[in-house]
Amino acid sequence: MSTEYEIVIGLEVHAEMKTESKIFCCSSTEFGGDPNTHICPVCLGLPGVLPVTNKKVVEYAIKAGLALNCQIAEFSKFDRKNYYYPDLPKNYQISQYDLPLAEHGYLDIMLDDRHKRIGITRVHMEEDAGKLVHQGATMASAKYSLVDFNRTGVPLMEIVSEPDIRSPEEARLYLEKLKAILQYTDVSDCKMEEGSLRCDANISVRPVGQKEFGTRTELKNMNSFRALQKALEYEVERQIEVLEDGGRVIQETRTWDEAKGITLSMRSKEEAHDYRYFPDPDLVPMVISREWVEEIRGTLPELPDARKQRYMTEYGLPEYDAEVVTGSMELSDYFDEGLKHTGNAKALSNWVMGELLKYINASGQSVANPEFPIPAANLAELVELIDKGGISGKIAKDVFRDMQEKGARPGAIVETRGLKQISDEGAITAIVKEVLAKNPQSVEDFKNGKDRALGFLVGQVMKATRGQANPELVNRLLKEKMQ
Repeated sequence: MSTEYEIVIGLEVHAEMKTESKIFCCSSTEFGGDPNTHICPVCLGLPGVLPVTNKKVVEYAIKAGLALNCQIAEFSKFDRKNYYYPDLPKNYQISQYDLPLAEHGYLDIMLDDRHKRIGITRVHMEEDAGKLVHQGATMASAKYSLVDFNRTGVPLMEIVSEPDIRSPEEARLYLEKLKAILQYTDVSDCKMEEGSLRCDANISVRPVGQKEFGTRTELKNMNSFRALQKALEYEVERQIEVLEDGGRVIQETRTWDEAKGITLSMRSKEEAHDYRYFPDPDLVPMVISREWVEEIRGTLPELPDARKQRYMTEYGLPEYDAEVVTGSMELSDYFDEGLKHTGNAKALSNWVMGELLKYINASGQSVANPEFPIPAANLAELVELIDKGGISGKIAKDVFRDMQEKGARPGAIVETRGLKQISDEGAITAIVKEVLAKNPQSVEDFKNGKDRALGFLVGQVMKATRGQANPELVNRLLKEKMQ
């Protein structure tokens, strides 16, 4: 990537709120129903119907705004955003324009041990559109499209960042942190695979030192962290190549083709679209009392940054460990549960960040699932077995594999398989003497300063004990016998 250009990125994130009914009617928000079954005259915009604001939607949006350090408006209203698209039955979307619910917030990310604050311009409420199902490999090649209105009227928060993001990796970290905050506050399930968290990215490049922004393109509907970062990386390279070839970047909307690993043009945005916003005449403007805002503030849980600080101050976790563990509410809750059963927070975090995450990523399982085979108490028990000398670290990995396959407690696995660590000095001494007698050359090498010889001899003792000998004791006894 060229260092002669600076990248400028801003993200628009749409998060579906976890209400049981839609934003302006009582139709269900449940995901996965048969097409066009979760609908009613209100969300279809049939003549003679009137919308009514779902109070829970406003509460959730205020809660999210507070968690994102925003100022909550005392007066806010809904507006009609007028445009035609096949999945928009009313030919307008009820959204917010000049008086959003929340503004001027921020969230902090950590990149390479460096902290960075990303500004949040606004958080506003709006209704979702329907869903077009394209009949073809891609949107561009589809022969026709079908429309499902089930999603029409599902309550959304649109969270708009400032153009403070300077790399695709920063964009991914911002989205990960935002997702965690929304999950901690329990206002959205953030299931990206179901479309309840979607991201549009505005991206431009400019020569280093230039104050004016370059021409931006908009990447639509990124629904995974990987897709967001990969699409932005590609678009950066594409825009720089266009500029260095003497061309100009066109302001347009583009889509990400995951299979080909490229972005494709969808439509030009050379001229600003006039959405002809005006206040929705069917919805009463909202006066937000300070008492209600403070009442909602009192329901905020311990958020990721606060929990991260607690892990660092109370348990001495390194900042990196605390950042990883708090990156997911489910993982952080799991870690907290484990801390009830062991005092070794650092060892527990090592297992969570290492073997546990490796297993989760490979299996696709969630630690929040009641059927998850490795409860936090069991992982903590494994840490305690190692700490107390019951098993070695190497044996512990074998035990962990049995835990994930059988769902058994580590103590029971160790007992059943006879894996308990041998710490009897007399028993190990006898094996050490036998190994030394069989390997005189290695003994000589060690005495001549070749440290690798010691590792070989330790390995021979561990092999003879099927890995159950206490490694520290083995090392000490070998050195003593070879002096």
